[in-house]
Amino acid sequence: MRNRIAKSLMALLVGACLGVSWSGLAAQQAPAGSQTKAKQRRAAKEARRTAPEGEAKAGDAKSSEPVPTFRDISYGPDASNKIDFWKATSAAPAPLVVFIHGGGFRGGDKAAHNPSLLKGCLDSGISYASINYRLSGVAPYPAQMQDSARAIQFLRAKATEWNVDPKRLACTGGSAGAGISLWLAFHDDLADPKSTDPVARQSTRLSCALPTNMQCTYDPREIKKIVPGAAYNVAPLKQLHGLPETFNWDKDAISAELDAKLRDCSPITHLTKDDAPVFAMNNLANEKDGNIHHPNFGRHLKKELDKIGVECEFHLTSDFQGQQATTEAMLAFLKKHFGMPAKAP
Repeated sequence: MRNRIAKSLMALLVGACLGVSWSGLAAQQAPAGSQTKAKQRRAAKEARRTAPEGEAKAGDAKSSEPVPTFRDISYGPDASNKIDFWKATSAAPAPLVVFIHGGGFRGGDKAAHNPSLLKGCLDSGISYASINYRLSGVAPYPAQMQDSARAIQFLRAKATEWNVDPKRLACTGGSAGAGISLWLAFHDDLADPKSTDPVARQSTRLSCALPTNMQCTYDPREIKKIVPGAAYNVAPLKQLHGLPETFNWDKDAISAELDAKLRDCSPITHLTKDDAPVFAMNNLANEKDGNIHHPNFGRHLKKELDKIGVECEFHLTSDFQGQQATTEAMLAFLKKHFGMPAKAP
């Protein structure tokens, strides 16, 4: 009897040990996958929270969206230099809208484009593209602006092949993408007519720009004048300029080189009376001290453009009754400056 009890106890102990061993192994293996999924969920949640008005949010259903005519086409030497392109149905060369994603210059992706504007453009006979560029963790300014300029030149170089009208090209985007759009709209043409590279010979100038939730300057000294609070001190801005997060704009010395970079990086620095018209939109919900998407950026931009006679429509998102109305207003602005009928045929 005692032997049987002892054997039974031994069997239970062995089984328990095996159970602990397997469950321990499972516990060692499971976290890697679960942690990755948790990180992905957190990243998706953060992307949904911070995506500028009008941009697709991570995790949004996109099954009904048109498939790009060309996907992940390289426009430059870096691995990030990719374009997605949707070709509009048009007998004549079609105008083109280029979406530039946001993300504080250190995140984001071309997949987060504006699906409502994409559909509206294609329905109106306007082609659409969305681009990626080097992020500030890879290279500080001017990489982001230079890459985006190169993408514009590449698209113009593809004009005949992709049925694009190179004289009718606009940029749009939210946050960082809005700032890049403005920078391109105001900057002198970066075309190099003597280059042996046919892409580099193309113009970077725009017909118009449609920035949303933008900053019209990336110079913290100017931001302090425009937005109350510490918006000028955000970490992405320091990374954009290749500075450590500990850099103190109020106390640390600003070298002549950094001073020149701060000015050159800021779209408003390049503004002249021959620049492209702008449709600017900010979210009233961001009207808070220290908010880097504060509507004061749009108000300041409107004031500066009005001074020199460059057309600027400035709106708050609350001016429109929902996304469709917003899209219709953007399309009306695009069609006006593309020389198209107000209504789709």
